[in-house]
Amino acid sequence: MKKIITFNVNGIRAALSKGLLEWLKATDADIICIQETKAQTEQIPLIEFQSIGYQTYHHEAKKKGYSGVLILSKEEPLQVTYGINLPKFDDEGRLIMLSFGEFSILNTYIPSGTTGDERQQFKMEYLDCFYNYISNLLKTYPNLIICGDFNICHEAIDIHDPKGNAKNSGFLPEEREWITKFLNIGFVDSFRFIKPDSKEYTWWTYRFNARANNKGWRIDYEMVSKQISNKIKDVAILSEVLFSDHCPMLLEVNF
Repeated sequence: MKKIITFNVNGIRAALSKGLLEWLKATDADIICIQETKAQTEQIPLIEFQSIGYQTYHHEAKKKGYSGVLILSKEEPLQVTYGINLPKFDDEGRLIMLSFGEFSILNTYIPSGTTGDERQQFKMEYLDCFYNYISNLLKTYPNLIICGDFNICHEAIDIHDPKGNAKNSGFLPEEREWITKFLNIGFVDSFRFIKPDSKEYTWWTYRFNARANNKGWRIDYEMVSKQISNKIKDVAILSEVLFSDHCPMLLEVNF
């Protein structure tokens, strides 16, 4: 059994100051995919993660204090891949993949489009390139799990106010259609696979007392290729964990 966590920590140094390391040690997952480290590699106390049994793999952004993805793994991978070979996106530190014998795991932080038209266009370009990258990747790595902050709610059940957010980045028709198209190349949304009718969220704005009122969005995913979807045992959104404006999600896979 593999326990896999995905978590946008919204700044790893801030999360560590709030007790992230102690929580990870207690949770004892096999693999942790972290997004938005907001740090250069030398600014992250990787030795602390190594002290509780993890190998560490970080893809930093060139811009300081921005983006960045990190994978912590108890098992040493056979292969590590950073980025998608497109500097425009890779300079923002948005993807790492680890390959093991039975499966591969990919951690991505898809851009947000909330700061204006230019970044929304950048997001859509990334989505197109990511789709093509994964379509090709599946030919070589069919047993693939993709974790990360997709910055998109797929269906109305995934957002607290679907009508009010219909024209907002993260719930635009073209973004939602992209998720459908992505699933159709051979993935299942593990949360919906296990909990088809559950209304749970993974992100809440810091404004308007949104988390206390549970006015959230489900934008973090653990996608599993259909070929190994029969191995999904359980999934849980850990909304009680408060280190970030996101909460972690746990996937248990029966390898």
